[in-house]
Amino acid sequence: MKLLVFEFAVANGLNNPVLTLEGQCMLEGLLEDLNGYDVDYLISENSDNNNDKILDENECNPIKIKNNLSLWLDENIVNYDACLPLAPEEDFTSYNLTKIIEDNNVKVIGSNSDAVLKCSDKFQTYTALKNKVPFIKCEKIFFSELKNYKSFFTTRKESVVKPADGVSCNGVKIIRSYADFIKASARMKRLTKLPYFLLQDFIDGISISVSLLTDGKTSVPLSCNLQDLSLDNGNLIYNGGEIPFEHDLSVKAIKIAKKAVDLLDGLKGYVGVDLLLNDKNGEVIIIELNPRLTTPYVALRRLLNFNLGDAIIKSAYDELPLKVVLNGAVTFHKQENNLMINDVMK
Repeated sequence: MKLLVFEFAVANGLNNPVLTLEGQCMLEGLLEDLNGYDVDYLISENSDNNNDKILDENECNPIKIKNNLSLWLDENIVNYDACLPLAPEEDFTSYNLTKIIEDNNVKVIGSNSDAVLKCSDKFQTYTALKNKVPFIKCEKIFFSELKNYKSFFTTRKESVVKPADGVSCNGVKIIRSYADFIKASARMKRLTKLPYFLLQDFIDGISISVSLLTDGKTSVPLSCNLQDLSLDNGNLIYNGGEIPFEHDLSVKAIKIAKKAVDLLDGLKGYVGVDLLLNDKNGEVIIIELNPRLTTPYVALRRLLNFNLGDAIIKSAYDELPLKVVLNGAVTFHKQENNLMINDVMK
């Protein structure tokens, strides 16, 4: 099997480490996991020296490209048997790239374009799952109707606004007034091409994620992960996390995440589910689903009793691991232009 792997930022030569650090680290780990495969991966000729590490530390074959990623795929993807894309949901980038792969009859190592589309627009995810699993309440707010919400904030203390097609914590903001709402909506308009954004209830709780593998019919949970989030003037910031995260509600969260993944048609491979744990009432609520590799992969691959990259490939061909064991625990956090991973003694 001739396999193509790409990470959107690296392939396009985006050089802002604030935006590209996590993707680059995931690509590095994935290429190391796939050393036994016949793998080409894409790297832009415009990439900075930070990507020398990718070139030096794996046995896969780098392909340096001049054109933007979409154009290159249009012309070259037919030369591969399968492709594992790493791309963000913003502007439906992941959906559009997955569609190019599918339209050329190349196997996607991951979720199909319909599932990627449904997860890229968080309101579509909410609509599909809200009556089937505990899901945070979402309201679609059209930019043309902002004035209709002026009275809404007179009886509401805190809410959350976010782009419907956002990724990570980009654009997520906690607001407390109509003035905050208007200010945040102006930022939303810069972040999304959609005519709407999302308004959600603010729930005070512990932010976690669950990592899973799915063959499209059933899923296998891999880990429950603590998300280290902070607030900066109401803006939510993702700093890293801890794997595994042990809590009285962990088992419940894993069951809910698995049910959501099993219910959403078209998901395949690695999936991350973001949730909130409410200690006060024992409630577990889904925030969103990510139909792709997520940052915990970088740490999780060090703990599992099998090669996670290899398992992702096999899941696309309907083979899931029979036994999941985590050997140890790690924390991971952003530090300047690096993602630091540390073993935890327990």
